Amino acid sequence: MPALPPTGTSALHHLKPQPQNQKTPAKIPKLSPPIARVVTAVVLLPILIASILIPRLDLLFVALAVATLVVALFEFWLLAKRQQVKADVGAGCLGAAAILTIFYFTEPGKWIDFGMMQGVILILTMGSLAAAMVRGAPFEKMIMSVGATVLGVLYVVLLGGHLIAVRLGFESTLSRHLLAFFFLVIMSADSAAYYAGRIFGRHKLAPSISPGKTWEGVVGGLMISLLVAALAHFWFFPELPLKLALPVAAVMNLLSVIGDLTESALKRSVGAKDTANILPGHGGVLDRIDSLLFNAPLIYYFARLYFK
Repeated sequence: MPALPPTGTSALHHLKPQPQNQKTPAKIPKLSPPIARVVTAVVLLPILIASILIPRLDLLFVALAVATLVVALFEFWLLAKRQQVKADVGAGCLGAAAILTIFYFTEPGKWIDFGMMQGVILILTMGSLAAAMVRGAPFEKMIMSVGATVLGVLYVVLLGGHLIAVRLGFESTLSRHLLAFFFLVIMSADSAAYYAGRIFGRHKLAPSISPGKTWEGVVGGLMISLLVAALAHFWFFPELPLKLALPVAAVMNLLSVIGDLTESALKRSVGAKDTANILPGHGGVLDRIDSLLFNAPLIYYFARLYFK
């Protein structure tokens, strides 16, 4: 006797569509750190170069500097937060805004208003302490909280803000030459140190602070920075004699290494690899500008003393 077709619920089960083999979406390949560094540079460098070389874009440079320093300041405070230390964001932002305003109104040919700057730092220090006292108990981390607030502003904004004074506090052509020299020397040295360390690195520079940095990388960065300083002299900056361009580049390279290691030590203190993941291949903004922060006052005060 032939089999009868299924009826009732069994028939519904029989007619229920069977699951299809679903295709998993293709994963976008992740860029290696060296390639990611190059891609990030290709995207951001044209904007920076234009803000330096085009006179009418001086305010664009100021806007880039302010945005960069503010983001880096918050990254610093986030590092402190990993240690359960909460900075006073309100007081810190007010102090940072006041310092950046002083840098912005630096007139060509004149020094930074040190009296105003000193006043802002004094008010920031006293205000942060008073605010922490008014907030009341618990007081166990009052010292660390106030310290993180003030140190963040001094480390990131006070040091880095000198670049705004370089852009606005000198004659237009000279400021462009100074900033071009500054960024070419530091960025070329940083890139050379990175790739020389990856290719030739054998001897660790400071393994307890930054295991990836090597003496070979430092030497490679120094050699390239001196070469770039010489090229800058002959290419666009003859006003800076070679006998000064080379020593300035060497000191800048040394400060870059110290600034880099200092920021690495700060990250090490809280168990962080990067301050953030904003810039592919670079980590956070503070990771990117650590060597610039220690050099910004150098290029400003050198130029102010030499190009009187």
